[in-house]
Amino acid sequence: MIPRIALEDVWLRQAGAEVLSGLSLDVAEGEVLAVLGPSAAGKTTALRVMLGLVAPGRGAVRLRGEVVSAGGRILRPPEERNLAVVFQDLALWPHLTVQGNLAFGLAARGVGRAEREARIAAVLGRVGLAARARRRPGELSGGERQRVAIARALVLEPDAVLLDEPLTNLDVGLRGELLGLFAELLRERRATAVYVTHDPREAARLGDRIAVLERGRIVQVGTFDALRASPATAFVRAVLEELARGTGG
Repeated sequence: MIPRIALEDVWLRQAGAEVLSGLSLDVAEGEVLAVLGPSAAGKTTALRVMLGLVAPGRGAVRLRGEVVSAGGRILRPPEERNLAVVFQDLALWPHLTVQGNLAFGLAARGVGRAEREARIAAVLGRVGLAARARRRPGELSGGERQRVAIARALVLEPDAVLLDEPLTNLDVGLRGELLGLFAELLRERRATAVYVTHDPREAARLGDRIAVLERGRIVQVGTFDALRASPATAFVRAVLEELARGTGG
């Protein structure tokens, strides 16, 4: 089966330093891949390469088998990749209501009004925000804004959802609650997703597979059980020990 997303020997140099070094990674249809690593490991940069915000210096990016970036060139721009993203800062439009934030992307894709309203009502109901549809982001709690962000991504019904440490700024209790909701939503919709995190607990909870990233390189990819049974490096072993201690984050 052709992967939804594939990075093939991707190299990227920024500010005189290698940020990604021979990165090869694939995400199967319906799979949630957790990309786990510390700060400055290259996790967010890898997402930006997938999105088409950055061109790899060498290597290629494929979406559904089609080459969309290669050899330092972006061949298909971000707006034509049918990917949705949830950034760490959420990037909600402050002047639009919750409903308006969700409608914006649908309208840009030419979805008719009746279908827009039906899809928005369904996803807002599922994330528990039906009663907040007319509120603006500034009138919502932090957890509610996170729900808007994931709803905005899912309502587009994209080929894949990319999530860049979306729970980092929340307290532990709320993070656990929203992590459970994210897991349910992605499974229900059989969504293809890439979930970037520095927290091994989040990776273990969400990822069908986990790709461990260190200094721009993938050091091991596998299920949580496979990584735990046979960590490939001392770094992977340390990450799993951190999870066992319950201090990841």
